[in-house]
Amino acid sequence: MGSGYPAHRTEPAVVPVCYRTGTTAGSAFRACSTLAAVALAACCTVAQAAKPDLAPPSLLSPATRPTDPAPGIGTLNLLQAWNKALVRDPIYSASQAFTSAEQEVVPQARARLLPYVQGNALGEIDDNRRVGTLGNGSSKSRSVWALTLSQPLFDLGAWRNYERAEFVAESATVAQTRAYQDLILRVAQAYFDILASQDTLRALLAEKSAIETQLRAAERGFELGSTTIADTYEAQSRLDLINAGELQLRNTLQINHDKLARIINERPAQLAELSPGTALPSPEPNRLDAWTTQASSANLAVAQASLSTRIVEKQIEIAKSERYPRIELQAQTGSASDRGLYTLGTGGAPRSLDTTVGVQLSIPLYTGGEISSLIREQTSRLQQARYELENAKRQAEQDTRQYFSGVTTGLAQIAVLQAAERSSLASVKANQTGYSVGVRVNIDVLNAQQQLFETQRNLAQARYTTLMNSLRLKAATGTLSERDIVAVNSLLENTEPAR
Repeated sequence: MGSGYPAHRTEPAVVPVCYRTGTTAGSAFRACSTLAAVALAACCTVAQAAKPDLAPPSLLSPATRPTDPAPGIGTLNLLQAWNKALVRDPIYSASQAFTSAEQEVVPQARARLLPYVQGNALGEIDDNRRVGTLGNGSSKSRSVWALTLSQPLFDLGAWRNYERAEFVAESATVAQTRAYQDLILRVAQAYFDILASQDTLRALLAEKSAIETQLRAAERGFELGSTTIADTYEAQSRLDLINAGELQLRNTLQINHDKLARIINERPAQLAELSPGTALPSPEPNRLDAWTTQASSANLAVAQASLSTRIVEKQIEIAKSERYPRIELQAQTGSASDRGLYTLGTGGAPRSLDTTVGVQLSIPLYTGGEISSLIREQTSRLQQARYELENAKRQAEQDTRQYFSGVTTGLAQIAVLQAAERSSLASVKANQTGYSVGVRVNIDVLNAQQQLFETQRNLAQARYTTLMNSLRLKAATGTLSERDIVAVNSLLENTEPAR
Protein backbone atom coordinates (compact mmCIF):
# COMPACT_ATOMS: atom_id res chain seq x y z
CA MET A 1 0.00 0.00 0.00
CA GLY A 2 1.26 3.49 -0.85
CA SER A 3 2.68 5.53 1.96
CA GLY A 4 1.25 8.88 0.95
CA TYR A 5 4.69 10.53 0.98
CA PRO A 6 7.37 11.12 -1.67
CA ALA A 7 9.63 8.11 -2.03
CA HIS A 8 12.83 10.16 -1.70
CA ARG A 9 11.95 11.56 1.71
CA THR A 10 14.21 10.46 4.59
CA GLU A 11 14.44 11.63 8.18
CA PRO A 12 17.94 12.55 9.45
CA ALA A 13 19.11 11.02 12.68
CA VAL A 14 19.12 13.28 15.72
CA VAL A 15 22.62 14.40 16.54
CA PRO A 16 23.58 13.59 20.17
CA VAL A 17 22.30 16.25 22.50
CA CYS A 18 25.40 16.16 24.75
CA TYR A 19 27.04 18.79 22.51
CA ARG A 20 24.49 21.33 23.63
CA THR A 21 25.55 23.14 26.81
CA GLY A 22 23.39 26.21 26.70
CA THR A 23 20.23 27.79 25.26
CA THR A 24 21.92 30.44 23.09
CA ALA A 25 24.86 30.46 20.72
CA GLY A 26 26.95 32.80 22.87
CA SER A 27 26.35 30.94 26.10
CA ALA A 28 27.02 27.63 24.34
CA PHE A 29 30.46 28.68 23.15
CA ARG A 30 31.35 30.25 26.50
CA ALA A 31 30.34 27.10 28.30
CA CYS A 32 32.29 24.95 25.87
CA SER A 33 35.45 27.00 26.48
CA THR A 34 35.30 26.30 30.22
CA LEU A 35 34.70 22.56 30.02
CA ALA A 36 37.61 20.25 30.58
CA ALA A 37 38.72 18.25 27.57
CA VAL A 38 38.38 14.97 29.46
CA ALA A 39 34.82 15.70 30.54
CA LEU A 40 33.88 16.72 27.01
CA ALA A 41 35.35 13.54 25.60
CA ALA A 42 33.51 11.44 28.16
CA CYS A 43 30.25 13.18 27.40
CA CYS A 44 30.69 12.59 23.67
CA THR A 45 31.54 8.96 24.29
CA VAL A 46 28.30 8.44 26.21
CA ALA A 47 26.32 10.29 23.57
CA GLN A 48 27.79 8.30 20.70
CA ALA A 49 26.89 5.09 22.50
CA ALA A 50 23.33 6.32 22.90
CA LYS A 51 23.05 7.68 19.34
CA PRO A 52 21.43 4.62 17.73
CA ASP A 53 18.58 4.80 20.24
CA LEU A 54 17.99 8.47 19.47
CA ALA A 55 17.73 8.14 15.70
CA PRO A 56 14.08 8.59 14.62
CA PRO A 57 12.59 6.11 12.16
CA SER A 58 12.18 7.07 8.52
CA LEU A 59 8.93 8.75 7.57
CA LEU A 60 8.27 5.70 5.40
CA SER A 61 8.97 3.22 8.18
CA PRO A 62 6.23 0.62 8.69
CA ALA A 63 6.28 1.51 12.36
CA THR A 64 4.65 4.84 11.54
CA ARG A 65 1.82 3.36 9.44
CA PRO A 66 -1.64 2.30 10.54
CA THR A 67 -2.04 -1.44 10.83
CA ASP A 68 -3.10 -2.69 7.37
CA PRO A 69 -2.95 -5.99 5.49
CA ALA A 70 -0.06 -6.56 3.12
CA PRO A 71 -0.33 -4.65 -0.19
CA GLY A 72 -2.17 -6.49 -2.94
CA ILE A 73 -4.05 -8.86 -0.60
CA GLY A 74 -7.75 -8.17 -0.63
CA THR A 75 -7.17 -4.74 -2.16
CA LEU A 76 -10.32 -2.96 -3.33
CA ASN A 77 -9.91 -0.22 -5.90
CA LEU A 78 -12.32 2.56 -6.79
CA LEU A 79 -13.74 0.84 -9.88
CA GLN A 80 -14.49 -2.34 -7.95
CA ALA A 81 -16.19 -0.32 -5.21
CA TRP A 82 -18.29 1.41 -7.88
CA ASN A 83 -19.36 -1.89 -9.45
CA LYS A 84 -20.42 -3.20 -6.05
CA ALA A 85 -22.34 -0.01 -5.28
CA LEU A 86 -24.32 -0.28 -8.52
CA VAL A 87 -26.00 -3.46 -7.34
CA ARG A 88 -25.93 -2.96 -3.56
CA ASP A 89 -26.64 0.68 -2.78
CA PRO A 90 -30.22 1.00 -1.45
CA ILE A 91 -30.57 4.66 -2.40
CA TYR A 92 -29.76 3.97 -6.04
CA SER A 93 -32.00 0.89 -6.06
CA ALA A 94 -34.84 2.99 -4.66
CA SER A 95 -34.36 5.52 -7.47
CA GLN A 96 -34.57 2.71 -10.02
CA ALA A 97 -37.85 1.51 -8.51
CA PHE A 98 -39.18 5.08 -8.52
CA THR A 99 -38.28 5.50 -12.19
CA SER A 100 -40.00 2.24 -13.12
CA ALA A 101 -43.12 3.35 -11.28
CA GLU A 102 -43.15 6.76 -12.97
CA GLN A 103 -42.83 5.16 -16.42
CA GLU A 104 -46.22 3.51 -15.90
CA VAL A 105 -48.08 6.82 -16.12
CA VAL A 106 -47.67 6.69 -19.92
CA PRO A 107 -49.66 3.48 -20.56
CA GLN A 108 -52.19 4.61 -17.95
CA ALA A 109 -52.76 7.89 -19.81
CA ARG A 110 -52.82 6.10 -23.17
CA ALA A 111 -55.54 3.78 -21.89
CA ARG A 112 -57.93 6.74 -21.60
CA LEU A 113 -57.74 7.14 -25.38
CA LEU A 114 -58.41 3.49 -26.24
CA PRO A 115 -61.71 1.55 -26.38
CA TYR A 116 -63.21 0.36 -23.11
CA VAL A 117 -65.23 -2.85 -23.15
CA GLN A 118 -67.24 -4.03 -20.14
CA GLY A 119 -69.41 -7.08 -19.61
CA ASN A 120 -72.16 -7.38 -17.00
CA ALA A 121 -74.33 -10.36 -16.01
CA LEU A 122 -77.04 -10.73 -13.40
CA GLY A 123 -79.18 -13.65 -12.24
CA GLU A 124 -81.95 -13.31 -9.62
CA ILE A 125 -84.92 -15.24 -8.15
CA ASP A 126 -88.00 -13.42 -6.78
CA ASP A 127 -89.97 -15.58 -4.29
CA ASN A 128 -93.27 -14.08 -2.94
CA ARG A 129 -95.35 -15.77 -0.14
CA ARG A 130 -98.30 -14.83 2.09
CA VAL A 131 -97.44 -13.68 5.57
CA GLY A 132 -99.91 -15.83 7.48
CA THR A 133 -99.49 -19.30 5.97
CA LEU A 134 -96.31 -18.85 3.95
CA GLY A 135 -98.21 -20.60 1.22
CA ASN A 136 -99.67 -19.74 -2.13
CA GLY A 137 -96.41 -18.19 -3.04
CA SER A 138 -95.08 -17.30 -6.47
CA SER A 139 -91.55 -17.51 -7.74
CA LYS A 140 -89.98 -15.72 -10.67
CA SER A 141 -86.47 -15.88 -12.09
CA ARG A 142 -84.70 -13.46 -14.32
CA SER A 143 -81.26 -13.27 -15.95
CA VAL A 144 -79.69 -10.19 -17.47
CA TRP A 145 -76.48 -9.75 -19.43
CA ALA A 146 -74.99 -6.78 -21.25
CA LEU A 147 -71.87 -5.97 -23.24
CA THR A 148 -70.84 -2.31 -23.42
CA LEU A 149 -68.28 -0.63 -25.65
CA SER A 150 -67.06 2.95 -25.10
CA GLN A 151 -64.64 4.76 -27.41
CA PRO A 152 -63.62 8.40 -26.86
CA LEU A 153 -63.92 10.32 -30.13
CA PHE A 154 -62.93 13.74 -28.83
CA ASP A 155 -61.47 14.26 -25.36
CA LEU A 156 -58.95 17.08 -25.35
CA GLY A 157 -58.20 16.61 -21.64
CA ALA A 158 -57.22 12.97 -22.19
CA TRP A 159 -54.85 13.94 -24.97
CA ARG A 160 -53.25 16.67 -22.88
CA ASN A 161 -52.90 14.23 -19.98
CA TYR A 162 -51.16 11.76 -22.29
CA GLU A 163 -48.68 14.46 -23.37
CA ARG A 164 -48.11 15.36 -19.73
CA ALA A 165 -47.44 11.71 -18.88
CA GLU A 166 -44.65 11.58 -21.45
CA PHE A 167 -42.96 14.53 -19.77
CA VAL A 168 -43.38 12.88 -16.37
CA ALA A 169 -41.71 9.71 -17.65
CA GLU A 170 -38.89 11.74 -19.19
CA SER A 171 -38.40 13.61 -15.92
CA ALA A 172 -38.14 10.28 -14.10
CA THR A 173 -35.43 9.18 -16.52
CA VAL A 174 -33.47 12.37 -15.82
CA ALA A 175 -33.90 11.78 -12.08
CA GLN A 176 -32.50 8.29 -12.54
CA THR A 177 -29.46 9.72 -14.33
CA ARG A 178 -28.96 12.19 -11.49
CA ALA A 179 -29.10 9.32 -9.00
CA TYR A 180 -26.48 7.52 -11.10
CA GLN A 181 -24.13 10.49 -10.99
CA ASP A 182 -24.86 11.06 -7.31
CA LEU A 183 -23.82 7.45 -6.64
CA ILE A 184 -20.51 8.07 -8.42
CA LEU A 185 -19.86 11.09 -6.22
CA ARG A 186 -20.90 9.29 -3.02
CA VAL A 187 -18.69 6.29 -3.74
CA ALA A 188 -15.70 8.48 -4.68
CA GLN A 189 -16.18 10.74 -1.65
CA ALA A 190 -16.43 7.82 0.76
CA TYR A 191 -13.40 6.16 -0.85
CA PHE A 192 -11.21 9.28 -0.72
CA ASP A 193 -12.35 10.10 2.82
CA ILE A 194 -10.86 6.78 3.90
CA LEU A 195 -7.61 7.47 2.04
CA ALA A 196 -7.41 10.97 3.51
CA SER A 197 -7.96 9.61 7.03
CA GLN A 198 -5.30 6.96 6.49
CA ASP A 199 -2.79 9.53 5.21
CA THR A 200 -3.57 11.89 8.09
CA LEU A 201 -3.17 9.10 10.62
CA ARG A 202 0.04 7.95 8.95
CA ALA A 203 1.52 11.45 9.13
CA LEU A 204 0.40 11.80 12.73
CA LEU A 205 2.07 8.50 13.66
CA ALA A 206 5.28 9.65 11.98
CA GLU A 207 5.06 12.90 13.95
CA LYS A 208 4.43 10.91 17.10
CA SER A 209 7.51 8.81 16.46
CA ALA A 210 9.61 11.93 15.90
CA ILE A 211 8.31 13.54 19.11
CA GLU A 212 9.01 10.38 21.07
CA THR A 213 12.56 10.45 19.74
CA GLN A 214 12.90 14.11 20.69
CA LEU A 215 11.46 13.33 24.13
CA ARG A 216 14.05 10.62 24.70
CA ALA A 217 16.75 13.02 23.58
CA ALA A 218 15.48 15.68 26.01
CA GLU A 219 15.35 13.19 28.87
CA ARG A 220 18.87 11.95 28.10
CA GLY A 221 20.13 15.51 27.89
CA PHE A 222 18.55 16.37 31.23
CA GLU A 223 20.15 13.33 32.81
CA LEU A 224 23.52 14.45 31.48
CA GLY A 225 22.90 18.01 32.63
CA SER A 226 23.06 19.53 29.16
CA THR A 227 19.36 20.53 28.97
CA THR A 228 16.68 21.76 31.33
CA ILE A 229 13.56 19.92 32.41
CA ALA A 230 11.53 22.40 30.34
CA ASP A 231 12.59 20.62 27.14
CA THR A 232 11.25 17.34 28.50
CA TYR A 233 7.96 18.92 29.56
CA GLU A 234 7.56 20.57 26.17
CA ALA A 235 8.13 17.32 24.29
CA GLN A 236 5.83 15.42 26.66
CA SER A 237 3.01 17.93 26.21
CA ARG A 238 3.32 17.64 22.42
CA LEU A 239 3.22 13.85 22.73
CA ASP A 240 0.08 13.98 24.88
CA LEU A 241 -1.65 16.16 22.30
CA ILE A 242 -0.60 13.78 19.54
CA ASN A 243 -2.02 10.83 21.49
CA ALA A 244 -5.35 12.63 21.85
CA GLY A 245 -5.35 13.43 18.13
CA GLU A 246 -4.56 9.82 17.30
CA LEU A 247 -7.65 8.61 19.14
CA GLN A 248 -9.82 11.07 17.26
CA LEU A 249 -8.31 10.17 13.89
CA ARG A 250 -8.78 6.45 14.44
CA ASN A 251 -12.42 7.10 15.24
CA THR A 252 -12.77 9.22 12.09
CA LEU A 253 -11.17 6.46 10.03
CA GLN A 254 -13.63 3.96 11.46
CA ILE A 255 -16.57 6.24 10.62
CA ASN A 256 -15.34 6.69 7.05
CA HIS A 257 -15.02 2.92 6.66
CA ASP A 258 -18.61 2.62 7.85
CA LYS A 259 -19.77 5.14 5.24
CA LEU A 260 -18.28 3.15 2.39
CA ALA A 261 -19.53 -0.12 3.87
CA ARG A 262 -23.05 1.34 3.96
CA ILE A 263 -22.90 1.87 0.20
CA ILE A 264 -21.26 -1.37 -0.95
CA ASN A 265 -22.52 -3.55 1.94
CA GLU A 266 -19.08 -4.89 2.86
CA ARG A 267 -15.98 -3.74 4.71
CA PRO A 268 -12.89 -3.89 2.48
CA ALA A 269 -9.66 -4.94 4.16
CA GLN A 270 -7.54 -2.52 2.15
CA LEU A 271 -8.01 0.18 -0.48
CA ALA A 272 -5.80 0.98 -3.45
CA GLU A 273 -4.15 4.34 -2.74
CA LEU A 274 -3.21 7.39 -4.74
CA SER A 275 0.48 7.36 -5.55
CA PRO A 276 2.29 10.40 -4.05
CA GLY A 277 4.12 11.13 -7.30
CA THR A 278 1.05 10.92 -9.54
CA ALA A 279 0.31 14.10 -11.50
CA LEU A 280 -3.38 14.98 -11.47
CA PRO A 281 -4.94 15.95 -14.82
CA SER A 282 -6.09 19.46 -15.65
CA PRO A 283 -9.65 20.18 -16.85
CA GLU A 284 -10.21 19.55 -20.54
CA PRO A 285 -10.90 22.02 -22.04
CA ASN A 286 -9.08 24.33 -19.67
CA ARG A 287 -11.49 27.22 -20.30
CA LEU A 288 -14.22 28.26 -17.88
CA ASP A 289 -16.57 29.58 -20.58
CA ALA A 290 -16.66 26.18 -22.29
CA TRP A 291 -17.68 24.49 -19.04
CA THR A 292 -20.36 27.07 -18.18
CA THR A 293 -21.84 26.78 -21.68
CA GLN A 294 -21.99 23.02 -21.28
CA ALA A 295 -23.61 23.35 -17.86
CA SER A 296 -26.34 25.69 -19.09
CA SER A 297 -27.49 23.15 -21.67
CA ALA A 298 -26.67 19.75 -20.13
CA ASN A 299 -26.89 20.17 -16.36
CA LEU A 300 -29.32 17.52 -15.11
CA ALA A 301 -30.90 19.76 -12.48
CA VAL A 302 -31.63 22.31 -15.20
CA ALA A 303 -33.07 19.60 -17.46
CA GLN A 304 -35.33 18.33 -14.70
CA ALA A 305 -36.48 21.84 -13.80
CA SER A 306 -37.24 22.49 -17.47
CA LEU A 307 -39.33 19.32 -17.66
CA SER A 308 -41.16 20.35 -14.49
CA THR A 309 -42.06 23.62 -16.21
CA ARG A 310 -43.46 21.79 -19.24
CA ILE A 311 -45.42 19.45 -16.99
CA VAL A 312 -47.11 22.41 -15.30
CA GLU A 313 -47.83 23.95 -18.72
CA LYS A 314 -49.65 20.76 -19.64
CA GLN A 315 -51.53 20.96 -16.34
CA ILE A 316 -52.85 24.36 -17.41
CA GLU A 317 -53.94 22.94 -20.76
CA ILE A 318 -55.66 20.05 -18.98
CA ALA A 319 -57.52 22.50 -16.74
CA LYS A 320 -58.62 24.58 -19.75
CA SER A 321 -59.76 21.46 -21.60
CA GLU A 322 -62.44 20.94 -18.95
CA ARG A 323 -64.41 23.67 -20.75
CA TYR A 324 -64.46 21.75 -24.03
CA PRO A 325 -67.13 19.19 -24.95
CA ARG A 326 -66.45 15.46 -24.91
CA ILE A 327 -67.69 13.14 -27.61
CA GLU A 328 -67.84 9.41 -26.97
CA LEU A 329 -69.08 6.48 -29.05
CA GLN A 330 -71.16 4.01 -27.03
CA ALA A 331 -72.50 0.62 -28.12
CA GLN A 332 -74.38 -1.86 -25.95
CA THR A 333 -76.07 -5.19 -26.47
CA GLY A 334 -77.86 -7.48 -24.04
CA SER A 335 -81.14 -9.14 -23.09
CA ALA A 336 -83.41 -10.09 -20.18
CA SER A 337 -85.28 -13.42 -19.68
CA ASP A 338 -86.92 -15.54 -17.03
CA ARG A 339 -85.80 -18.87 -18.52
CA GLY A 340 -82.65 -18.38 -20.58
CA LEU A 341 -81.66 -17.49 -24.06
CA TYR A 342 -84.56 -19.54 -25.55
CA THR A 343 -87.93 -20.31 -23.94
CA LEU A 344 -88.28 -24.04 -23.13
CA GLY A 345 -91.36 -26.03 -24.17
CA THR A 346 -93.62 -26.22 -27.17
CA GLY A 347 -93.78 -23.11 -29.23
CA GLY A 348 -90.91 -21.48 -27.44
CA ALA A 349 -89.55 -18.36 -29.08
CA PRO A 350 -86.07 -16.91 -28.87
CA ARG A 351 -85.46 -14.13 -26.42
CA SER A 352 -85.00 -10.69 -27.93
CA LEU A 353 -81.58 -8.95 -27.93
CA ASP A 354 -81.51 -5.22 -27.24
CA THR A 355 -78.69 -3.44 -29.07
CA THR A 356 -78.01 0.28 -29.03
CA VAL A 357 -75.33 2.32 -30.79
CA GLY A 358 -74.94 6.03 -30.32
CA VAL A 359 -72.71 9.04 -29.77
CA GLN A 360 -72.75 10.82 -26.45
CA LEU A 361 -71.95 14.52 -26.22
CA SER A 362 -71.07 16.08 -22.86
CA ILE A 363 -70.79 19.85 -22.50
CA PRO A 364 -69.94 21.46 -19.14
CA LEU A 365 -72.30 24.36 -18.61
CA TYR A 366 -71.55 25.40 -15.06
CA THR A 367 -69.01 23.98 -12.62
CA GLY A 368 -69.25 26.46 -9.79
CA GLY A 369 -65.98 28.21 -10.72
CA GLU A 370 -63.88 25.06 -10.30
CA ILE A 371 -62.30 25.24 -13.75
CA SER A 372 -61.31 28.89 -13.36
CA SER A 373 -59.79 28.11 -9.97
CA LEU A 374 -57.80 25.20 -11.41
CA ILE A 375 -56.43 27.45 -14.13
CA ARG A 376 -55.38 30.11 -11.63
CA GLU A 377 -53.74 27.46 -9.43
CA GLN A 378 -51.72 25.95 -12.26
CA THR A 379 -50.75 29.41 -13.55
CA SER A 380 -49.24 30.22 -10.16
CA ARG A 381 -47.47 26.86 -10.14
CA LEU A 382 -46.08 27.65 -13.58
CA GLN A 383 -44.58 30.87 -12.23
CA GLN A 384 -43.06 28.88 -9.39
CA ALA A 385 -41.61 26.32 -11.81
CA ARG A 386 -40.09 29.04 -13.99
CA TYR A 387 -38.44 30.69 -11.00
CA GLU A 388 -37.07 27.31 -9.94
CA LEU A 389 -35.75 26.76 -13.46
CA GLU A 390 -33.96 30.09 -13.37
CA ASN A 391 -32.52 29.23 -9.98
CA ALA A 392 -31.33 25.87 -11.32
CA LYS A 393 -29.55 27.60 -14.20
CA ARG A 394 -27.83 30.04 -11.86
CA GLN A 395 -26.91 27.24 -9.46
CA ALA A 396 -25.45 25.18 -12.30
CA GLU A 397 -23.32 28.10 -13.43
CA GLN A 398 -22.20 28.81 -9.86
CA ASP A 399 -21.31 25.16 -9.24
CA THR A 400 -19.39 25.00 -12.50
CA ARG A 401 -17.37 28.08 -11.64
CA GLN A 402 -16.76 26.81 -8.10
CA TYR A 403 -15.57 23.35 -9.12
CA PHE A 404 -13.54 24.60 -12.08
CA SER A 405 -11.80 27.04 -9.75
CA GLY A 406 -11.44 24.24 -7.22
CA VAL A 407 -9.60 22.06 -9.74
CA THR A 408 -7.30 24.77 -11.10
CA THR A 409 -6.61 26.24 -7.66
CA GLY A 410 -6.15 22.77 -6.23
CA LEU A 411 -3.52 21.88 -8.81
CA ALA A 412 -1.64 25.10 -8.04
CA GLN A 413 -2.00 24.46 -4.30
CA ILE A 414 -0.57 20.95 -4.71
CA ALA A 415 2.50 22.35 -6.45
CA VAL A 416 2.98 24.95 -3.71
CA LEU A 417 2.52 22.37 -0.93
CA GLN A 418 5.03 20.06 -2.58
CA ALA A 419 7.55 22.90 -2.52
CA ALA A 420 6.57 23.66 1.08
CA GLU A 421 7.12 20.01 1.97
CA ARG A 422 10.66 20.13 0.63
CA SER A 423 11.31 23.39 2.49
CA SER A 424 9.86 21.99 5.72
CA LEU A 425 12.01 18.89 5.45
CA ALA A 426 15.09 21.09 5.00
CA SER A 427 13.95 23.15 7.99
CA VAL A 428 13.75 20.02 10.15
CA LYS A 429 17.26 19.01 9.17
CA ALA A 430 18.59 22.51 9.82
CA ASN A 431 16.91 22.75 13.23
CA GLN A 432 18.19 19.35 14.26
CA THR A 433 21.70 20.36 13.25
CA GLY A 434 21.33 23.65 15.09
CA TYR A 435 20.05 21.81 18.13
CA SER A 436 23.10 19.59 18.10
CA VAL A 437 25.48 22.55 18.22
CA GLY A 438 23.41 24.58 20.68
CA VAL A 439 22.02 27.29 18.44
CA ARG A 440 18.48 25.87 18.48
CA VAL A 441 16.38 24.72 21.39
CA ASN A 442 14.05 21.75 21.68
CA ILE A 443 10.93 23.76 20.88
CA ASP A 444 12.46 24.83 17.54
CA VAL A 445 12.90 21.20 16.47
CA LEU A 446 9.39 20.30 17.59
CA ASN A 447 7.89 23.25 15.71
CA ALA A 448 9.79 22.35 12.54
CA GLN A 449 8.63 18.76 12.74
CA GLN A 450 5.05 19.83 13.35
CA GLN A 451 5.18 22.13 10.32
CA LEU A 452 6.52 19.30 8.14
CA PHE A 453 3.81 16.83 9.08
CA GLU A 454 1.09 19.46 8.86
CA THR A 455 2.26 20.26 5.33
CA GLN A 456 2.14 16.57 4.42
CA ARG A 457 -1.41 16.26 5.73
CA ASN A 458 -2.50 19.36 3.82
CA LEU A 459 -0.87 18.03 0.65
CA ALA A 460 -2.70 14.71 0.86
CA GLN A 461 -6.02 16.44 1.53
CA ALA A 462 -5.47 18.86 -1.37
CA ARG A 463 -4.96 15.96 -3.78
CA TYR A 464 -8.20 14.23 -2.79
CA THR A 465 -10.15 17.49 -2.77
CA THR A 466 -8.90 18.31 -6.27
CA LEU A 467 -9.95 14.89 -7.57
CA MET A 468 -13.42 15.28 -6.08
CA ASN A 469 -13.75 18.77 -7.54
CA SER A 470 -12.92 17.38 -10.98
CA LEU A 471 -15.69 14.78 -10.63
CA ARG A 472 -18.16 17.38 -9.36
CA LEU A 473 -17.24 19.66 -12.23
CA LYS A 474 -18.31 16.98 -14.70
CA ALA A 475 -21.46 16.31 -12.71
CA ALA A 476 -22.31 20.03 -12.85
CA THR A 477 -22.08 19.87 -16.65
CA GLY A 478 -24.03 16.60 -16.90
CA THR A 479 -21.12 14.61 -18.34
CA LEU A 480 -20.07 12.51 -15.35
CA SER A 481 -20.04 8.79 -16.21
CA GLU A 482 -18.32 5.52 -15.44
CA ARG A 483 -15.46 6.52 -17.77
CA ASP A 484 -14.42 9.09 -15.18
CA ILE A 485 -14.32 6.43 -12.48
CA VAL A 486 -12.09 4.33 -14.75
CA ALA A 487 -9.81 7.33 -15.36
CA VAL A 488 -9.44 8.11 -11.66
CA ASN A 489 -8.97 4.44 -10.85
CA SER A 490 -5.99 4.32 -13.20
CA LEU A 491 -4.21 6.80 -10.91
CA LEU A 492 -4.37 4.44 -7.93
CA GLU A 493 -1.74 1.98 -6.82
CA ASN A 494 -2.29 -1.78 -6.58
CA THR A 495 -5.23 -1.54 -8.97
CA GLU A 496 -6.67 -4.75 -10.26
CA PRO A 497 -8.94 -5.26 -13.26
CA ALA A 498 -12.61 -5.14 -12.39
CA ARG A 499 -14.32 -8.50 -12.38
